Amino acid sequence: MKKGLILTFIIIITCGLLAPSSIASQDEKPKDCSSLIKAPFIPNGQPLRAFLTGDEVAEFHTTFLNGSIYRLAACSANNESIIFSVYDTNRNLLFTNDEYNKTSMWDFKIAGSVECIIEAKLDNKQAASGMAMMYIGFKSLEEN
Repeated sequence: MKKGLILTFIIIITCGLLAPSSIASQDEKPKDCSSLIKAPFIPNGQPLRAFLTGDEVAEFHTTFLNGSIYRLAACSANNESIIFSVYDTNRNLLFTNDEYNKTSMWDFKIAGSVECIIEAKLDNKQAASGMAMMYIGFKSLEEN
């Protein structure tokens, strides 16, 4: 009985010591990607992330509010191109970076509040799988 308790305690301690290092290493790349949102833009603080393989497409929902200029930035942990598209809720295409040489950023102004769907996928010519990350930054129109 004591051996089982000691073994359980050792496993818990080992997991507790190893887990923080793996979590910290996963956060290193997103911090690098968040550098795409620089002043005067303010990051919204909620990176959108998805691990993708093959032709998978990540779908994120967000609302862009009237009175702001936004920056949408995309990146991956291994610097593969992310192809992203922005749709309204009726699936009308508003923007796709695939038509702009897979640029990693898009700055745009919102007239009226709009609910949007953001789709992101890896460029299959560069990678078969990986982490796709999207960052949203904003600035007030009053600052211009």
